[in-house]
Amino acid sequence: MNARTSFAFREGSAPLKLRLAALTAMMLLSACRTTGQLADDAGGVYAVRSTCPIAGVPAGTGDITLFDPAGSTDSTAIDVTAAISDVRSTCQDAGADSVSVITFTVTALRRDSGAARQVALPYFNIALRGNGTVSAKTVHSAVINFPAGRSRSWTRLQAVVRVNRGAASLPANVRAILTRPRKSGETQAAVDPMAEPGVRAAVQNATFEHLIGFQLTQDQLKYNATR
Repeated sequence: MNARTSFAFREGSAPLKLRLAALTAMMLLSACRTTGQLADDAGGVYAVRSTCPIAGVPAGTGDITLFDPAGSTDSTAIDVTAAISDVRSTCQDAGADSVSVITFTVTALRRDSGAARQVALPYFNIALRGNGTVSAKTVHSAVINFPAGRSRSWTRLQAVVRVNRGAASLPANVRAILTRPRKSGETQAAVDPMAEPGVRAAVQNATFEHLIGFQLTQDQLKYNATR
């Protein structure tokens, strides 16, 4: 079974707060260079930054456990377990946007392999800004169909976000600071430009993650963290 979710982000979207780890800030250098290329004066290495979101699954949200009876966390009460795997991402430009597509597999196991059964597992699709602000979020269901007599089943899913490239691009003054030539022995060469609060904030604001994972309750998050 295939499914697809999609939403778009533009500047001015109302931020939703979520306790996800903020992105590690990344320096942006000239887009005409390639990653790892030596600078013309051999004084450093270029690192290319893309406007595409960084795809991932937040820690602790890649698997889910359902119990029967509900509320129990005993191993004998485990009803269904499921995990996200084979996460793949692509990104391409479409008009003024960068479109990020994540495809992933949800594989589930059930305790009772008797009659046919359908289980719906909630998962989120998020655009997270580097300052820790959730710019957009949707929640959908991964529907797992267990045939009679089968204890294992899976489904392949797809999640899409569109990020405006203007929002994911650095201001010209910040780009100039980050790409300014620095030679060994000079005072500026020993100063990390990311140490400047304004530069660091600008890089974080222009950096996005595309995240998918199971939409867990507080009890389920606690179980994943302590089992």
